[in-house]
Parts: sequence; C-alpha cells; structure tokens
Amino acid sequence: MSARKVEQEIAARHPRETPDLFGHREAETALLDAYRSGRIPHAWLIGGAQGIGKATLAYRMARFVLAFRNPKSSQVQAAPTLRVDPSDPVARQITAGAHGGLLVLERGLNDRGVMRTVITVDETRETISFFGSTAAVDGWRVCIVDTVDELNPNAANALLKILEEPPQQSLFLLVSHAPSRVLPTILSRCRKLLLRPLETSDVVRAASAATDMAADDPALAEAAAASEGSVGRALALLGGDALKLQQRTAALLATLPSVDPRELHALGDALGTSDRVALAAFIDGIDRWMSERMRSGDANANLPRLARLAEVWEKVVRAARDTEAYNLERKPLVFSVFSMLAEATR
Repeated sequence: MSARKVEQEIAARHPRETPDLFGHREAETALLDAYRSGRIPHAWLIGGAQGIGKATLAYRMARFVLAFRNPKSSQVQAAPTLRVDPSDPVARQITAGAHGGLLVLERGLNDRGVMRTVITVDETRETISFFGSTAAVDGWRVCIVDTVDELNPNAANALLKILEEPPQQSLFLLVSHAPSRVLPTILSRCRKLLLRPLETSDVVRAASAATDMAADDPALAEAAAASEGSVGRALALLGGDALKLQQRTAALLATLPSVDPRELHALGDALGTSDRVALAAFIDGIDRWMSERMRSGDANANLPRLARLAEVWEKVVRAARDTEAYNLERKPLVFSVFSMLAEATR
C-alpha cells in the first residue's frame, strides 16, 4: 500500500467505525462486569496515552449498552466481551452518528468552518437537553466526551453539574490523555480506568486492520516498534516520511539547549505547509522526548526544571492545536518550540 493511500485511510477512520479492540482485555472486562452487575457507576474516566484505544473502548461500551439495554439479560450475562456485530442495527446507527441514545462531545467546527481548539460550554450544555428530553429510544443514554482535556473551563463546570446529579440510566464515558490534569471535582465523580500502552504485537494487528496492510509488512513492523504502544502513533509514522521526520526531530532535541538555526529551518521546511501527518510526527517526537525527561532517574533531583518543562509542554500543545486548526505556517512553530525548550533546559 502506498504512503498516500495509508494517509487517506488514517484520515477516514474514526473510533465509532472501529468494532474491534486490541489489547485492554482487563479494562473491557471491568466495564462488562460492572454493567451486568446492574450497579454500574454512572461515570467512567478512561485515561492513558494518545492513540492506544481509549475512544475505541468508549464506543465499544456504548454500542454494547445500547444494543443490550437490560444488564440482566442472558445475552449480557453470557457475553465474553463487549463486542457487538457491525451488522447490528445499533452498531450501524452509531457508525453513522445517528443513534438517539448516544451523545458525543468533541471539538467541532466554528462559524468559519475551522476546527475549534476546545469543546465549548454551549456544546456541553447539550447534555442537559439530551438527558432531560423525552427518550428517542427506550432505556440507557450514553454520553462520550472525547476528550475531557479539551473542555474549556466553563464547559468543564457545565459537565460537572450534570455529573453531580446524573439522570437514571445515564452513562458518561470521559476520554482523557492526561487524567492528572482533569478537574479534581470531575475525577471524584468518576470510576477511573487507566489503559496501558499496547504490546507491539497488538499495535501491529490494530494498524493492520486500520490500513488493510499485511501484518508482516516490514514498514508496519518498523512503525509499530517505534510507536511505544500507540496505534495512533504507528499510523502517523506510516504516513510517508513521518518516521524519518520524527528521528530528525529527536536528533535536534539531543543538541538542546544549543540548536543550529539552519537545522531548524530545514526541519520547518520538511514539515511543509499543511501536512497533518508531518505535524503530528513532529509533536509526537517532542512528546516522546518530554516523557523521557519526566521518567529519567534524576527527574526528581531537579524539580524546578521539571516544572518548567511541564509548563512548556502545555504551551507546545496549545500552539500545535492552533497551527493545525488555523492552518498556520509550520516553520514559526518549530522555532517557537525549540526556543522554549532551550530556555527551559539551560
């Protein structure tokens, strides 16, 4: 399969269209056991690194609950997993984004057709009308928030209000890439389900299913090995020269706090002007470098530097979102990111 075809496949896929879950059997069993007990917590926070299947698990749970509305039914009690056949009417409706029992809160387009950088309070208030109106379907209603990290402060407070007094037969599935940064008041009202990075073999199987590439394809194996357990990262690395770009970013990061401006210009040129996959590979390279600094054995010995890096990372994430949302030039982002990192590492 060509790099361009892989990139097109990646762009077209969405967790609601993914019926299969790779890895995370323990987490899936926890959700299934809680549901068939008849006493399932009304809110779950599904946390972990990006691209490891959190949203896929959330949609898988939503399909199961909406397809089998009675937790005491023989089908639920005998079910080995949360899998629902893709041909099931509920599964088809969810794939089409047309099931009346499911509300999804995620970043949308603004009036100019540009992707917002946050989930707004007006979008979050849809939960009130969703849970308060006459049911479009009998039984459960499910709300997926993908991701809770992207709620602006007013939106987070609006969600908190309905979590404090949840309606009957309501289920909230909150996806988070950084659970430690979620409002403590929201965290306290959720059952936490933290997912670990996937095994490389699971990354290979999931990426193969997402791209229709053969599981023994050398390019897929290379991307999976470099993915650190993230299918999303592996798919990004499969898009053209993303793996080489990530390696190039890592090489520049290794020279901090001194960086050759000529190399920064070259990296900015390599990012292009609108290549989503290249931008993701660059940010992913920064993320991996940051994670290594946070996990290093002497991290606690230099807490002020650690705090500076954490602050810089938040700024990098915001800048990257704005660059993608508004289709801004990539080169200024490269210089800005390395300038902040150089200052933080001196």
